[in-house]
Amino acid sequence: MIQVVLGVDPGSRHTGFGVIQGEKGRINHLAHGQIAAKSSAPLEFRLRQIYDGLADLLYQHRPHCLALEEIFLAHNVRTAFILGQVRGIVLLAAAQAEVPVHLYPPLVVKKAVVGYGQATKIQVKMMVENLLGLSVAGHHAADALAVGVCHYFHSRLGAA
Repeated sequence: MIQVVLGVDPGSRHTGFGVIQGEKGRINHLAHGQIAAKSSAPLEFRLRQIYDGLADLLYQHRPHCLALEEIFLAHNVRTAFILGQVRGIVLLAAAQAEVPVHLYPPLVVKKAVVGYGQATKIQVKMMVENLLGLSVAGHHAADALAVGVCHYFHSRLGAA
């Protein structure tokens, strides 16, 4: 069965995305990049840019599901609140497109992709590039692809 997964790495300035297609144990890259919101714009406008970008991706790729990392501890309260609002936009876009969302803790994503839950961002990026046979510019897109790959691996095992 073919499964298309949209992985998302939310951020208020750069929201990474990665679209993969899995079939019979093989993973193919469909798209990746980031939705860049203007950092000088007020938060509500950045949230709208992120929403519009995700809605376009959901329409264009018609994924079977969206994979997202669970919330981790932010460096400060303000950052945590802003990240929560961005995550809300991601969840809203998925719900409006009737796409189920699967959440994974960061340690689970790293373990699924690298084999080690304490892997660095560089190690995650290198393994994603190796698994998909491509070069990924920036860690936001690499993290998004990683969570998508994690979901595909878990769904094959019946854990998702």
